[in-house]
Amino acid sequence: MAGFLSGDNGTMQSTALPDETEARASLVLALRRRGVGARNVLAAIERLPRRLFLPARHHSLAYEDATLPIECGQTATSPSIVAFTVQALDIKDGQSILEIGTGSGYQSAVMAHLAGQVETIDRFATLADLANRRFAALKLENVKARQADGFDGLKQKGPFDRIIVTAAITAIPDNWVQQLKPGGVLVAPVGQPKQPQSLIRFVKSESVMTAETLMPIRTVMLQPGLALKL
Repeated sequence: MAGFLSGDNGTMQSTALPDETEARASLVLALRRRGVGARNVLAAIERLPRRLFLPARHHSLAYEDATLPIECGQTATSPSIVAFTVQALDIKDGQSILEIGTGSGYQSAVMAHLAGQVETIDRFATLADLANRRFAALKLENVKARQADGFDGLKQKGPFDRIIVTAAITAIPDNWVQQLKPGGVLVAPVGQPKQPQSLIRFVKSESVMTAETLMPIRTVMLQPGLALKL
C-alpha cells in the first residue's frame, strides 16, 4: 500500500510500504494479552502506522512493543505504555485533551481518533514541527502540536477534559490543576529521578484531586523551559 515514511532527517517521503495489516493486528493481540481492554484504544492503535513516527533506521521495529530513539535525543514510548495510559484517561467523544510531551506524536495521533480536540506541547520545536507534519500526512485535523514549557500547560486553550503527561514529575503543578475541568482526569508518572516511579490517575472534584496508582513505570523527568533549536 502507499504511504509516507519518515527519513532519518525527518522528511516525509511518499513511498510504497509493505502490507502492515498483519503486524498491526499482532501488536493489538499482544496488547490484549497484556491487559489492555479498551476497544476504542486498540482500534486506534491498529489503524495507525507507527512506522511513520520513527526514523527510517527503526522502521523494522515499528510494531515491536519497544521504546525507540527519535529525534532530539528523545524516545518514542512503547505501544503498551501508550495503550495503558490512554486507556486510563477514559476519553469520551468530543472531549478536549492536553498532552504534555509530544515526542514523536504517535500517542497524540492515537488520542486524535478518540477525542474532539488534542493539543500537544513539547519543549523541542523540532519535535512539534515533525509531529504536525505527520498529523497532516495522516489527515488528522483535530490535533495540533506546538512548542511550550510543559510546566506551564496551555492556558490559552484550556480548561481541558483530560491531561496526559509523558515524562515524570515529583508533584502535580498548580497550572495543570487549574487547566483541568471539574470531573476531569489527569494521568502522569510521578516519582524521583533515576528511581522507580508510579503512573497515577488523578480525578478532579470541585475541591480536591483524588489519586489512584495504576502501575510502576520508569521514564525521564519532565524538564522545564524551552529547548534551543539546533
